[in-house]
Amino acid sequence: MNHNGKISFKRYVVFWLSQSLSQLRSAMTGFALILWAYTQSGSALQVSLMSFCSYVPYVFASLFAGAVVDRNSKKKIMLASDTVAAAGSVAVLFLALAGSLQIWHIYLVNMLTGFMNAFQQPAAAVALGRIVPEDKLANVSGMNSFSMNLTTVLTPVLAAALYAFGGLGLILTVDLGSFILAFSVLFAWIPIPETENGEHTDSGDSALVGCREGFAFLTANRGILMIAVTMALLNFFSRLTYENILSPMILSRSGNDSFALGVVNAVIGLGGILGGFLVSAGLFSKDHVRMIYFSAIFTFLLGDLLMGLGRGVLLWSLAGLAASLPIPFINAGQNVILYKMIPDEMQGRVFAVRNAIQFGTIPIGILLGGFLADYVFEPFLAESNPVTAALHLLVGEGPGSGMAVMFLCTGICGSLFSFLSYHSREIQKLRDGNISCKKL
Repeated sequence: MNHNGKISFKRYVVFWLSQSLSQLRSAMTGFALILWAYTQSGSALQVSLMSFCSYVPYVFASLFAGAVVDRNSKKKIMLASDTVAAAGSVAVLFLALAGSLQIWHIYLVNMLTGFMNAFQQPAAAVALGRIVPEDKLANVSGMNSFSMNLTTVLTPVLAAALYAFGGLGLILTVDLGSFILAFSVLFAWIPIPETENGEHTDSGDSALVGCREGFAFLTANRGILMIAVTMALLNFFSRLTYENILSPMILSRSGNDSFALGVVNAVIGLGGILGGFLVSAGLFSKDHVRMIYFSAIFTFLLGDLLMGLGRGVLLWSLAGLAASLPIPFINAGQNVILYKMIPDEMQGRVFAVRNAIQFGTIPIGILLGGFLADYVFEPFLAESNPVTAALHLLVGEGPGSGMAVMFLCTGICGSLFSFLSYHSREIQKLRDGNISCKKL
């Protein structure tokens, strides 16, 4: 570690590898629990509620987590959060081995994990800014996107293989083993200073005060607030379709061809890997604001529209590639702006409140997307009238056509909203450098 508290890039790579392994084991456990829950209940709604139970406590706890993060050791918070999540996996493992596991147990564990993630994620975000040199932030963001999308590709394959070989118990055992490794690397190998001079900051403020201060900072810095709000709306559009009804739509339109679904999901993951590689290699725009919104326009305009218009694996795969490749550029642009503009002593509070705003729309999108698909768009496209006849020319007929129209809607709305957001006054001020960060 150098005199500014930054660690060597090589040491960060070791930390990144351990965290990537932790992401993979967590994703495999989540995938295995979905397989288990669906085989037990046969209900897609009960499976959707598993994600819902993770996001809701995350959003609410994020409102108050910032002050806790700023007052306490980021390293201890990350270790404690991972430990509590691992304890949930232990509980599920014991219940599964005893033959007593029920779906509501998984709901409770997911709620606990979501609650702890509200503290872990802003702590990790602050820690990243403390230990990584500023000129490496965009590269590291690309590395993180790379690992997340590699996890997307590997999770179904590895989880399905381990589940078939040893069931839920084997996957949970692997989960706990990888937790021990990641915990050990963070505990023994990665020093995280609390301030630039290595001293701990303790304001003594309550969590409610911290929440208010985080909101006040965003209100005073309208450019950052505008990014959070626009990303919240884009997350909402994304959860309505891509991350919610994509699988049912492809299965419905392909005659329940699981291979077709697997190919499309793999290409989506590979697109994210390619985007993450390009960002980590430094192949990104120096105009970070433009990079965020032009990437968002691209992912909705080509990704969603092609997915809705496509009627086979080739077009669906091209759409998945177009949708996922720009995401690492969006994340990298946000990270560079946030770390440059938010003071170190405020980062925990601001990141926590920003997370609550930016991800607060996800549970709504998850529930609303399923409702609109089952009760609005699919029944409407099954009717015979001039409007549906015109839509059938675009997306075809039969099961899944209503969900295809939903992709057309999110493609148009998402790209148009991204374009208008980019040309808003506050975003243009931020892009032109006319906004100076106001410290509270």
